[in-house]
Amino acid sequence: MKKLKFGLLAAGVSLLLLGGCGSGNDTNSNSSATDSSGASSSEEKVTVKIAAAASLQYAFEEKIIPAYEKEHPNVTIEGTYDSSGKLQTQIEQGLDADIFFSAATAQMTALEEGGFIDDKTVSNLLENKLVLIVPTDNPDDISSFDDLTKAETIAIGDPASVPAGQYAQEALTSLGLWDELQSKFSQGTNVTEVLNWVAEGSANAGLVYETDAKTTDKVEIVATAPEDSLTEPIVYPIGQIKDSKNSKAAATFLKYLKSDAASDIFKDYGFTPEK
Repeated sequence: MKKLKFGLLAAGVSLLLLGGCGSGNDTNSNSSATDSSGASSSEEKVTVKIAAAASLQYAFEEKIIPAYEKEHPNVTIEGTYDSSGKLQTQIEQGLDADIFFSAATAQMTALEEGGFIDDKTVSNLLENKLVLIVPTDNPDDISSFDDLTKAETIAIGDPASVPAGQYAQEALTSLGLWDELQSKFSQGTNVTEVLNWVAEGSANAGLVYETDAKTTDKVEIVATAPEDSLTEPIVYPIGQIKDSKNSKAAATFLKYLKSDAASDIFKDYGFTPEK
């Protein structure tokens, strides 16, 4: 009888020891799960915010962003689109953004000099052209810049803050038309607004980027600003905000925007990628 009790006691001790070993294995399993969770943390959701010229909106929203998010499911790209001058002011006032994509070099240079942009990330990415557009029915029979004297209302961007308006002023001044036409100008807050005025027929003509004119069949391009009417090509620089909250993800997206795949998309929308 004593031998039976002793045997049962030994068996109980063995079970306790086995339980202890099992508990140790559970601890290792939990540690492994923690490691796995830690590894997956690198794939946590992140949002990259880009402040871009209004003329870039169609390319970004229709193709660039969907293509990038498909390849990077943990990344969301949010775009804020407006005139480059307004975006510059908003960035200076603390706009939450990771990347700035301007339609002119002046705004990018100002932000670089103000310490808002990491100048090591800045590059000229695209080129565009300034064109004269009219509604498709062209009621005033405008076919050249000289014909703008026929128009009652001419839509341009506000030269104080809209690069397209600054280019329009420069081109029309070079062509000797600015002073004569000033009373006819309706000044928009960005190039998209200018385009819409002409498309809706509330302006008889307008000056926008070629890429904007190609987004609707409600306007017709009748002339392109002569190259010698502008002192410099219409260049779009891009750069990363120095205080970006998601600098690593922003840098990866910025690299993609310089890729052949992104260049092909920009070409589809009428931009000319810089070499």
